[in-house]
Amino acid sequence: MLTRAGWALVAVSVGVILAGRVFGVTELFVAGAIGVLLPLVALVAVRAATLRLRVRRTLKPARVHAGDTTRIELTVANSGTRRTPTLTLTDPVDGTRGAALTLAPLHASSSARAAYRLPTTKRGLVHVGPLRVSLEDPFGLARRRAVAAPVLELTVLPHVHPLRLPPVGGDRDPHGVAVRINESSSRGDELLGLRPYVVGDDLRTVHWKASARTGDLIVRQVEQPNQDHTTVLLDTRRTSHTPESFERAVTAVASVATAAFGQRQLLRLLASDGTDTGLGTGLAHADGILEYLATVQAQGQGSLRRALDTLGRARRGGLVVVGLGRPTALELDGLGRLARSGATPVAVVCEQPVPRNVPLGVVLVDCATRPLPEAWDEAFLRARRRTPA
Repeated sequence: MLTRAGWALVAVSVGVILAGRVFGVTELFVAGAIGVLLPLVALVAVRAATLRLRVRRTLKPARVHAGDTTRIELTVANSGTRRTPTLTLTDPVDGTRGAALTLAPLHASSSARAAYRLPTTKRGLVHVGPLRVSLEDPFGLARRRAVAAPVLELTVLPHVHPLRLPPVGGDRDPHGVAVRINESSSRGDELLGLRPYVVGDDLRTVHWKASARTGDLIVRQVEQPNQDHTTVLLDTRRTSHTPESFERAVTAVASVATAAFGQRQLLRLLASDGTDTGLGTGLAHADGILEYLATVQAQGQGSLRRALDTLGRARRGGLVVVGLGRPTALELDGLGRLARSGATPVAVVCEQPVPRNVPLGVVLVDCATRPLPEAWDEAFLRARRRTPA
């Protein structure tokens, strides 16, 4: 197609031709004709040019946390028999103006590499591409574009703050944060489910029937009697959040989940939209939780009380961290019931007004007015001071 310069030259040339005809000046007529033909010749030349390129483009890494930077690497190889002209590579990126690179001529069978950094500011999926190659004539009158590489998808995980989790593995004293092993689980390991075998697993845990069905080794995943476990619950209801408070709640839940995974705890994610990952361990389980948190959005429907009731019926104890917007008195009462059942409920309130009074045994983290790490440490310091000696 013609560029803006090409169309401008055609328009001016037509005017020159008309002026030459009106005034009877042959030179103007000839100049105008040349001005019209030149973009057409450039267009034919660009269309006739043959390019044989191999383009490889990668994201390193393909998943980052919000605020981190990823690197996009390009390798372009000329698989033709002639030298390529100067090319322009354009890579659209969601939410930005994209990237534009100029590629110098490549000799036959040669290649070139280029890279650029892509900063991230918020969680979600970022689409990069498709990468387009543009070829122009030397005068910039005609351009030819072609897709050289498909769309890449960058997953931007929520920003994570380093947190220190309290050691609450099983049942606990509802008036403090002291640890007490769950008596019901001390009678033996509890089966959580099945998962693929990884190097280092005890072969005695192999589930041979499941392995025979799938063709791969499958092992039984069990909960140790004294293994800590953490449940994170996200309030996704749009009515209880502002956009800012929802992002704070997602960050808080992601930070707790990452800390629990780092301490090799059993981990479970619930949300008021009905999401429930179940208790699990391992990198794949933690990655699945972060993938959900990378794309979750506030919903118009959902029930936080139903999720709290689910936890109350389980009576598993452990740490329960709830990312809230504006909690109601009934929801805080639900956290109080969890405390009485042996859990350590933590209400991370991300929107003002922050409730002044919470039920006994509930740890309140004021994330609406203070940074999460500071509010988290202060809340548990207050909880330890209230714990009877």
